[in-house]
Amino acid sequence: METPFSLVYGSDAMIPVEIHESPPRFLSFVAEESNEERRVNLDLLDEAREEVRIKAEAVKRRVEYQYNSKVKPRQFQLANLVMRKAHPYELENKLSSKWTGPFRVTEAKGNGSYKFDTLEGGPIPRSWNVANLKFYFS
Repeated sequence: METPFSLVYGSDAMIPVEIHESPPRFLSFVAEESNEERRVNLDLLDEAREEVRIKAEAVKRRVEYQYNSKVKPRQFQLANLVMRKAHPYELENKLSSKWTGPFRVTEAKGNGSYKFDTLEGGPIPRSWNVANLKFYFS
């Protein structure tokens, strides 16, 4: 496993405590060998960085796949009834309903954004993301 320090500078770091305690790797230091190893590490640094980039991309894709496998895509049609997630200031206590509504969808703005009205016909002043909405079943 590569550390950020080793990816930038091509070698492992030594913390000050290691220098004062004189660990074996500090006591067995030979300048010529160190210089040669440093050159080899610097030659291999680009390969190590590329390997880490590939591993990071693989992790990113696994996380994306896991997230997308659990997401339930929702799309609302015009005139659907929806509930919207209540703001924390709208909750009176911990037993209050976490959803408010129902509301009638009046416009799909794209990218999962919707505008809606109250059932009496009064418009809601802003649009809401689909993550904060759910179907209302009467």
